[in-house]
Amino acid sequence: MRVLCTKCGYRFWYKMKRGYYRCRRCKRDFVPHRLPLRLTVTQWRVLLASFVLEHSARLVASESRLHVQRVLRALQLVRAAMQRDVPKPFSGTVEVDETYLGGQWKNKRKQTRDAGTMRGRGTSKQPVFGILARRGIVWAEVVNDVQAATLMPLITGRVKRGSIVCSDTWKAYTGIASKGYVHRLVDHGKGEYARGRAHINGLEGFWGYLKRKLAAKGGVRRSRLPLYLAEYVWRYNHRNETNKNKAKQLLKLLKS
Repeated sequence: MRVLCTKCGYRFWYKMKRGYYRCRRCKRDFVPHRLPLRLTVTQWRVLLASFVLEHSARLVASESRLHVQRVLRALQLVRAAMQRDVPKPFSGTVEVDETYLGGQWKNKRKQTRDAGTMRGRGTSKQPVFGILARRGIVWAEVVNDVQAATLMPLITGRVKRGSIVCSDTWKAYTGIASKGYVHRLVDHGKGEYARGRAHINGLEGFWGYLKRKLAAKGGVRRSRLPLYLAEYVWRYNHRNETNKNKAKQLLKLLKS
């Protein structure tokens, strides 16, 4: 792989001791990093600074002076890196819930609406399952279905035993207490959205945030939904950090 200066991108250098290189143009000592797409650290920093501001791919390309197709490939790599930034298993009080992602009912084709395709559970939309800790950290994953055989291993794998698990009355959550958790229910069918401190309003808020972001993009391909889901989970979990710190963390993920 060609070694480029991590400051200015120049390809001629002097090899120094202890694994360092010195750029012949800017005279800066650096350690080469294996960053994707042969972009320099400076190029990645400009690209990520624009990405965390949620600029469009064309605007990112303009600011980073890269071809838009190269930027699109870079952004897919960033989203793939976000998938690896998984929070530690949750404890304390957590919320679990599922949702469905797809076009709005009013925007469906007429034959689909006339056929009476189901809405909610049983729909042809893509199911997504999520877990939220009350400290405001969320984890979510695209799933094949919302049956107990699919959801229960995700709960036991992502939530520590002894935690309080809040959910609605969907049948897939039956048996959570037998797995070593304290199970608290809210019955949405009876118009109940909170029973004391038992509720899933935090996760419902994240679902609303996720759907607004996806709708603003005009929808995404189902095959790429896991990448965009990882992006907005990551953005939600780091929402209280500065944009500069977000870009630094993403650069570390790419280097790793």
